[in-house]
Amino acid sequence: MPLGGKMCRVLVVDDEKDMRYLLSRILKEDGNDVEVADTGKRALQLFKKSPPDLVLLDLKIPGEIDGLEVLKTIKTMSPDTSVVILTAYGSIESTVETIRLGAYDYLTKPFDNERLRLTIKRTLESQKLTREVVQLQSELKKEANLESVMGSSPEIKRVFEQIKKVANTNFTVLIEGESGTGKEVVANAIHRASSRKNAPFVAVDCGAIPDTLIESELFGYEKGAFTGADREKKGQFEMANRGTIFLDEIGNLPYHVQNKLLRMIQERKVQKLGGKQTIPVDIRIIAASNIPLAKLEGEGKFRSDLYYRVNEFKIELPPLRKRKEDIPFLVAQFIKEGNMELQKDVKGPSKESLAMLINHSWPGNVRELKNVIKRAVLLAENLVEPSHLIFDNGPSAPSQFVAPEERTEGMPLKEITRKALSFVEKREIERALLRTLGNKTKASRMLQIDYKTLLTKIKEYQIKYGTDSMEHIP
Repeated sequence: MPLGGKMCRVLVVDDEKDMRYLLSRILKEDGNDVEVADTGKRALQLFKKSPPDLVLLDLKIPGEIDGLEVLKTIKTMSPDTSVVILTAYGSIESTVETIRLGAYDYLTKPFDNERLRLTIKRTLESQKLTREVVQLQSELKKEANLESVMGSSPEIKRVFEQIKKVANTNFTVLIEGESGTGKEVVANAIHRASSRKNAPFVAVDCGAIPDTLIESELFGYEKGAFTGADREKKGQFEMANRGTIFLDEIGNLPYHVQNKLLRMIQERKVQKLGGKQTIPVDIRIIAASNIPLAKLEGEGKFRSDLYYRVNEFKIELPPLRKRKEDIPFLVAQFIKEGNMELQKDVKGPSKESLAMLINHSWPGNVRELKNVIKRAVLLAENLVEPSHLIFDNGPSAPSQFVAPEERTEGMPLKEITRKALSFVEKREIERALLRTLGNKTKASRMLQIDYKTLLTKIKEYQIKYGTDSMEHIP
């Protein structure tokens, strides 16, 4: 009955030698680590030295400190530690008192071995569930604390202030910033701080959905609206009703969809493809772009009237290279996350590694930093050393082109060019897959090619896109 799949540490407190032996044998047979004490004083000494997961405590033990006193002290020192009372002097009064003081259960001697096992199992399962609830609550609090995700530099504090000001309004918010700066994190924070926090938060990546599907994805469709529409489908706007919809990379929307979006914002109604009726929606819109929408609007790629509709309140996220004081904090956070995910105990970065991390330009911003640290935790044992830092252009590789080592004498220029281009193409696909940890959808967007083309190239070049196989990429 190991706690959480790990060996459980149990302290047995009983003045009877035979009972201590019996309990120790049963517990050790089940894979637990056991310590024993014959007095209350000895029990508390062992407990203070290293609190166990579970205490089996005889209620009537001789000496200055009896079982009730031991129980009180244990629950004061470590409220999470489970205690099961064992006594030959069972009574209603003592049962009520020990439960009131925090004991989980109560067994009267003599007891059946299987009943003891069942009681211990139930106790540990309850303890595990309690710890999971506490951890979940802690994670929820952490999620609500944006500083624990993004840092506390002056630039980020300005973002916090903007979020506080706009969250409880119904303004349409435009978030601009380079890829990887945390635009969705900010959008989510605005939603959680708003009156809509208990309603849906729906995120749509406008750059990841093909142009032919984006309209039906956003607005939905009626049965028979087009070939293959064999049933009615709700759109993302309808699914976000009473909540918030986050339109990431809104600048990628085709012009005809921009027209329909503008009408929806003005009327707060959606019309499905193939539908004749409009459906009222009550939603808050947050949009994001890694290219300034004003630039796209100036180039004629984004409607001017739609631009002013979504730009009621703008938040600009600074790139990581402009808030480097946040890097040590973020590194510590990502190492902690990596340790939890990979079940490791990496202590932190060495001084040399931290200097490298601070001096790196971080074109991929916080997302790139997280990926670098995640790979480093996988490779490291104690500290993250420079050799564990695999940046997107390799640990220490030059950025210039390195030609393939192949004889080209007598080869036509056209063939030499083709081979060189193939080499570069394969290398850049591998790098993109490394940067995205093997996510082909994100890699295709990064390379600005469609998904099917990327799959064809991966097959053509026989690219292994698992991260373990790409640690050598220059």
